[in-house]
Amino acid sequence: MSWLEPDDEDDDEFDESDIRVRPNPKANRPRTKRRPAHADAEIARVLGVDRGRYTVLVDEDGEHEREATAARARELRRAPIVTGDRVRTVGDTSGDDGTLARIVGIEPRTTLLRRSADDTDQVERVIVANADQMLVVVAAADPEPRERLVDRYLIAALDAGIRPLLVVTKTDLADPADFLSHFDGIDLEVFTSGRGEMPIGRIGAALVGRSTVFVGHSGVGKSTLVNALVPTADRATGHVNEVTGRGRHTSSSTVSLRYRGSGGTGWVIDTPGVRSFGLGHVDPANILRAFTDLDEIAEDCPRGCTHLPDAPDCAIVEAVAEGRLGPTGVSRLDSLQRLLATFATR
Repeated sequence: MSWLEPDDEDDDEFDESDIRVRPNPKANRPRTKRRPAHADAEIARVLGVDRGRYTVLVDEDGEHEREATAARARELRRAPIVTGDRVRTVGDTSGDDGTLARIVGIEPRTTLLRRSADDTDQVERVIVANADQMLVVVAAADPEPRERLVDRYLIAALDAGIRPLLVVTKTDLADPADFLSHFDGIDLEVFTSGRGEMPIGRIGAALVGRSTVFVGHSGVGKSTLVNALVPTADRATGHVNEVTGRGRHTSSSTVSLRYRGSGGTGWVIDTPGVRSFGLGHVDPANILRAFTDLDEIAEDCPRGCTHLPDAPDCAIVEAVAEGRLGPTGVSRLDSLQRLLATFATR
């Protein structure tokens, strides 16, 4: 038989049903991105984060207030969840040993305190959510206070719409008057403390009914202050290196602690000590808005006015020179310009 001739024994017609089709698991997955409504979710406050697990407070101030451990739902894997967040939780929220709840949503935030890795980094890093006060802790000496670092804290607070407070510790080692004079023009409540003299009552009164984030350079006494305000906090304290003049990092994570005082309760949010605070994410317009009287006058400034000393036809500079802002006008303008200059040279 020629190889061109058909083979009668193998001339059966081809049948597609003879082919074995492998199942495709992806084809069976639903294409919708709709998620369950979780109508039974409970609102909880995030107290801290540790290696992908969140300590949350369920039924805050309620009859069944309790702490529970939770993990984030898969649909939130790209969303930052930070201390201070109000989240929606489902699953086992009893808080019993070995139980794990699940975070399925984040409630709208009122404020976000952010910083960038450096001044050129436009990627913001959320530190705390829903804080309404920032308490900046500095030492009068050992280590020496850094005006520019405090300026950066203030800029970040003003950008976030958070009220700043200032505590100067170790005033028994040095007089902080010269340092504090740099902030005369800012609406800033200041507390001072030295050895044996810590105004816990006054500071505590400012915390009642508020969520206050504590920030400060390592070694300034921030953890000592937190422990005095919240005796159960047990935050580690350190010392300043005699050679470098720098403090040792003691707080390694951000946690929310409940303050209980004679006037009521509040939240103390302790953060790790930092030596730098990038401002790459800040909108400079928010700095001026914090100086409400100067912001109104700025409406008469030329477009693009920097409000710095060399700015031509600046309405604020002219108003201060003419004495229209009273005795505090000079100091307030100086404070504004210093903050704007710090931001401009970032």
